[in-house]
Amino acid sequence: MVFEHPVRVYWEDTDAGGIVFYANYLKFFERARTEWLRSLGIGQHGLREQSGGMFVVSEARLRYHAPARLDDALIVTAELIEKGRASLTIKHQALLNNERSVSPTGSLLCAGEVRIGWVDAHSLRPSRIPSALLEAIS
Repeated sequence: MVFEHPVRVYWEDTDAGGIVFYANYLKFFERARTEWLRSLGIGQHGLREQSGGMFVVSEARLRYHAPARLDDALIVTAELIEKGRASLTIKHQALLNNERSVSPTGSLLCAGEVRIGWVDAHSLRPSRIPSALLEAIS
């Protein structure tokens, strides 16, 4: 299942040329992952408080296809593509979703995969994802 999250491009997201700064796609992907988990009833803060663990990004790979610009409306997706005992791999896409752009609606701007690992919140040592959490994500 692909989760979709709308994002609007603001001044703070752009560089001097009015184009989304490349690193900000990671922020957009983070927001989509967080909202995906929230849609499953999993809040990051509550998760840490209840389980004593948390997710951390262990790997990110991105490919840029076209620029997003100031005021563009985007759809940012999150899709679970790999589930392990201690990590998840999430596929992300940032798609253009506005009529004022020269690009066709839904055109791919950036695609990536982010691996998040489960760690003990106090020691930051890798740990197994709680089974109830894995079930909720499935």
